[in-house]
Amino acid sequence: MLLVTRWLLNDIGGLANMAQQSQRKAALLYSAIDQSQGFYRGHAQVDSRSLINVVFNLATPDLEKRFIEAAKQLGIIGLEGHRSLGGIRASLYNSMPVEGALFLKNFMIEFQQQFQHSQQ
Repeated sequence: MLLVTRWLLNDIGGLANMAQQSQRKAALLYSAIDQSQGFYRGHAQVDSRSLINVVFNLATPDLEKRFIEAAKQLGIIGLEGHRSLGGIRASLYNSMPVEGALFLKNFMIEFQQQFQHSQQ
């Protein structure tokens, strides 16, 4: 607990900065979903979205499997679906840096560009 508290105060800059980082990380992923023109399909209403677990689906389970496998090739792990919703679940816990969320967002955009043609 002491190490986490020191990390939070000394490296992050306190609770307000941690909250700001959480909002920024979630906004990165939700922007990729919202701007995907339906390629990525979120579940939660905009005003009820989680800052920690971003859950979404792609058009088919096969495409979701391809997404997860392509992500693993880049070292992005743990995206297997939410236990009740399936699909994709990106967890943005406090230890996940903003850069990690940005990396995932960029991957999402590239994956969409590569596979969107198969959805039309």
